[in-house]
Amino acid sequence: MTDSNTDIAVVSLAQPLESIADEIGRSFQEYGFAVIRDHGIPQELIDRAEELSKEFFALPEDVKKAYHIPGGGGARGYTPFGTEKAKDANVHDLKEFWHVGRELPEGHPLAEFMADNVWPDEIDGFRKTFSELYSAFETAGGKVLEAIAIHLGLPRDFFAATVEDGNSVMRLLRYPPLEGEEAEGAIRAAAHGDINTITLLLGAEEAGLELLTKQDEWKAVEVPEGALVINVGDMLDRLTNGKLRSTTHRVVNPRGEAAYRARYSMPFFLHFRPDYVIETLPSCIDPENPTDHPEPISSHEFLLQRLREINLA
Repeated sequence: MTDSNTDIAVVSLAQPLESIADEIGRSFQEYGFAVIRDHGIPQELIDRAEELSKEFFALPEDVKKAYHIPGGGGARGYTPFGTEKAKDANVHDLKEFWHVGRELPEGHPLAEFMADNVWPDEIDGFRKTFSELYSAFETAGGKVLEAIAIHLGLPRDFFAATVEDGNSVMRLLRYPPLEGEEAEGAIRAAAHGDINTITLLLGAEEAGLELLTKQDEWKAVEVPEGALVINVGDMLDRLTNGKLRSTTHRVVNPRGEAAYRARYSMPFFLHFRPDYVIETLPSCIDPENPTDHPEPISSHEFLLQRLREINLA
């Protein structure tokens, strides 16, 4: 357990949510991050997913690029190196990734907002494994949102309807091994904030994830083996008028031998429904400054606005 006043919370989701809600909330208010153990995603599923992710990224470049969807904003399938860049960054990030999104039945009212998934034929069990992992992430994310609702004094199930059939995206990510002296401490993913509601990250045990504190200092996020790192995205920050912080973070290459290895991780970007209007919660409006909060905006409009800024729309 952490010293509840000083550091990023490390809590177990096996505890009653009422007993951990304020610890998580405090951590999100101070750092925008919390670490979750006992998150319910089976280790066997995580191991299988990691193997298949590595198998996919090991495919020849031309095979992977056949799954790139030009004009798709990277929403589904493969995005090659040097495509995405952080807002206001001058260089593209050193990574390649694959996106799995929600599958909606034909005729679903939100189907226009979500493209069909594409699946690589070359990897056995890819679709089954990542569909299972998508669902497991969603279940874990739902629990974290319940804890957030409790912390904010909202009905426990407040967020359930806001994220139902949301445009959540699971990303399989590979940072290539770097070479030469500059590899140690190189920036693999430039400083950025996440656009979505909350992000759940698997695979952050390898050193390198850092957040920017309120004091403007970079702080390493220490992650126990198998734990999930959760961070607040811009949509939740906007909903809570900055009470829960979407914190700038980055991935820095570690020092020593690990600097020369590829790095793999799997973030799940949990989103509100595209038609959900992000309107500041009344409890997060300062009575002395009742107009000091963002304008209401639909989650879809907000997403498009931000994707344009990072070169994906």
